[in-house]
Amino acid sequence: MNEEKKLKELRASIDSLDEDLLELISARARLALDIAKVKTDSPETFEFYRPEREAQILRKIIECNKGPLSEEEMARLFREIMSACLALEQVLDIAYLGPEGTFTQTAALKHFGHSVNTSAFGTIDQVFREVESNASHYGVVPIENSIEGIVNHTLDMLNHSSLMVCGEVELRIHHHLLSKHDSLEEINKIYSHQQSLAQCRGWLDTYLPKAERISVTSNGEAAHTASTKNNAGAIASDSAGKLYELKKLAINIEDEPDNTTRFLVIGKIPCSKSGNDKTSLIFSAANKPGALHKMLGCFAKNSVSMTRIESRPSRREMWDYVFFVDIEGHADDDSVKKALSELEEHAAMVRLLGSYPRAVL
Repeated sequence: MNEEKKLKELRASIDSLDEDLLELISARARLALDIAKVKTDSPETFEFYRPEREAQILRKIIECNKGPLSEEEMARLFREIMSACLALEQVLDIAYLGPEGTFTQTAALKHFGHSVNTSAFGTIDQVFREVESNASHYGVVPIENSIEGIVNHTLDMLNHSSLMVCGEVELRIHHHLLSKHDSLEEINKIYSHQQSLAQCRGWLDTYLPKAERISVTSNGEAAHTASTKNNAGAIASDSAGKLYELKKLAINIEDEPDNTTRFLVIGKIPCSKSGNDKTSLIFSAANKPGALHKMLGCFAKNSVSMTRIESRPSRREMWDYVFFVDIEGHADDDSVKKALSELEEHAAMVRLLGSYPRAVL
């Protein structure tokens, strides 16, 4: 009886806190509407979505969190509150590499929250064109995987597009074996993207060595196919399984537990400094001995850390290459400014792709 009384008191306290939370969230939403009015009434042009501001808020939430909820869980909750409040000011249209149920869709919702309009497109080119034509505010495309490496087509599009990099998303990749059937014994065909098949090769060799492995254009398509065919399974995400009402016959079947994919957010509006930023750029080397060495030395000389470098054919002439580089810091930081200025003295071409907040979630 004492336990029931105690539970009743605790639940009453939760109910009271829920009412307080509701009022506080509503007060935050009203402030968002006030901000929207100030921006709308001003003769100046203001952007409603400020990625650097959101990154600062999420970092502060993580810093102030005392538990028992984890830092990631608390940041995720505030991410959704901010998404809903921003939607009162402006609902963002987000293009992503589809179809529905892909990891790119998951990355888009992780970055922007669920209070946005998302549209799936079949190719990376289409995502870029959607944003270039102003049909969508931003696009989300994969750039690299910790196991499979770089997505060359995204690099090629960045080289020839006027769009900027406005953000990044890092997503831990968990592959599940999905099917409309109840057991592995009923599966004789496995559908998935070729990268996912490669990332789960060890598990497949152990548990489904005789099943035919069929490559398709995306894991979303794989899940859809498995939902329509008998004796079929798909390697896909949790969201794809829910979308096509498939059962999880095995979870987290990736061979490498640290499998992570990085995505880029592309758009037209440059980001201001958030305090913890990255910068992406492209440059090409003059055809001189030691040219690349001199260019990379510009970063080391100014204590700017380079986190990634990739080369791709320039498509201008045979054996001519451009280099894609990620560095720590914002283009407006003094050290980065100086490094880029010196780089321009040695490079045949330098183009800033964008500075943006380092991924928080």
